Amino acid sequence: MAQITADHLGMTLTIEDLDHENKDFFAYCAKGDFRLQKNPNNGLVRYPPTTRCPWTGDPDSEWVSVEGKGTVYSYNEVHHAIQPAFKAVAPYMLLLVELDTQKGTPSEFEGLRIAGNLVTADGEMAPPEMVKQVGIGSRMRMVMKKLTDEIALPMWTIDEDAEQPAKPWRYAQE
Repeated sequence: MAQITADHLGMTLTIEDLDHENKDFFAYCAKGDFRLQKNPNNGLVRYPPTTRCPWTGDPDSEWVSVEGKGTVYSYNEVHHAIQPAFKAVAPYMLLLVELDTQKGTPSEFEGLRIAGNLVTADGEMAPPEMVKQVGIGSRMRMVMKKLTDEIALPMWTIDEDAEQPAKPWRYAQE
């Protein structure tokens, strides 16, 4: 069984059961190239990597570079980290970002949504003052956090070049 092991925040990260789709995805990420599979027959891009198109069942695909920019669709702000490695960086955010690529296609309810932590532009976990700025509607850009030569994790930082909402939606604060 193929697997990739890396260190992240002092914690061992293991990705097991690597098929060629996952190996290819992580290999592109490790090179700083965000690529997703595109069905050449219907033009739809998909995530996560799979063996078949989720809309048609077609096994054909090609890897295409995708711009890592989008809008926060949902988020989770963690104040009490369960994992010891994350306690030192709490509060931290896990973002679900809907990519601009293919937005509204094949339907208004389907989009390419990628989860990742909120980080600074250099890939470090975001400080509390940055966490307070981000909410639903915030514009983000992808940052690859390289862990080894085999793996980099897609993460998110504030897109400083994009127009930001005056007040992104956030859960009520205590």
